Amino acid sequence: MGPTTLLGPGDDAAVVAAPDGRVAVSTDVLVDGRHFRRDWCSAADVGHRAAAANLADIAAMGATPTALLVALCMPAELETSWAEGLADGLAAEAATVGASVVGGDMSASPTLTIAVTALGDLGGRAPVVRSGARPGDVLALAGRIGYAAAGLTVLTRGFRTPRLLVEAYRRPQVPYAAGPQAAVLGATAMIDVSDGLLADLGHVAKASGVAIDVRRDVFEVPRQMADAARALGVDPYTWILAGGEDHALAATFPPEVALPPEWRPIGLVTAGAGVTVDGGAYDGPRGWDHFR
Repeated sequence: MGPTTLLGPGDDAAVVAAPDGRVAVSTDVLVDGRHFRRDWCSAADVGHRAAAANLADIAAMGATPTALLVALCMPAELETSWAEGLADGLAAEAATVGASVVGGDMSASPTLTIAVTALGDLGGRAPVVRSGARPGDVLALAGRIGYAAAGLTVLTRGFRTPRLLVEAYRRPQVPYAAGPQAAVLGATAMIDVSDGLLADLGHVAKASGVAIDVRRDVFEVPRQMADAARALGVDPYTWILAGGEDHALAATFPPEVALPPEWRPIGLVTAGAGVTVDGGAYDGPRGWDHFR
């Protein structure tokens, strides 16, 4: 159990310490066949993915994750071992940030569905919201981007390599610590890049009433991604600019902030509205649509 878990599973409710007096809370749902496929991912992989999606949202508020609650709806014929593997993946991903799975619920359902709620501690800091970006702020990114989207395309085309990309889709490498770090540095706005960089930055731009310009030339295309893009006939920048599920963190900072190595500048906040690339409109895909 994590250090903030005072009472874990086994009773009607868990008890989690909230020394700050406030709790950051986020919920996400994964549906079999839409958010994951069991022929592409092991049960443990799905557990890692489900936990990461929620833990990243907590980090994006500038908070430190403390606990997870999990609701699992599963077909009656699904093997018990699959649920056990899922639990292992959830627990393992939570443990990377010192959090625990403290409870949840199970039910029978014709569609395998996993709903996770994450709790987090703000540590006495104000939450970093989407609406605080101001003209002149520097846009910066922590973590990898485009890898999971490339892995998804590879799997969709029936391949299992490059392994780097496929594993990035199966188990995201999330820069959890960069969220609280950004809050301490004075980030004015922040978001978890789950649906695509341009799409998610669009939420920040709209909430803040600003324009955001992204510089394409700051993104290096790793060799494995370049090779896969060439073989599949895909522009790799589509993965980088519009791909999600790496759960990188994007944040805006006042220009006088000295950014540590974890945060690399990728653009600028200006007066106006919307998100542009290299100063102009971007006519490619912008990200994931949950209802398409």
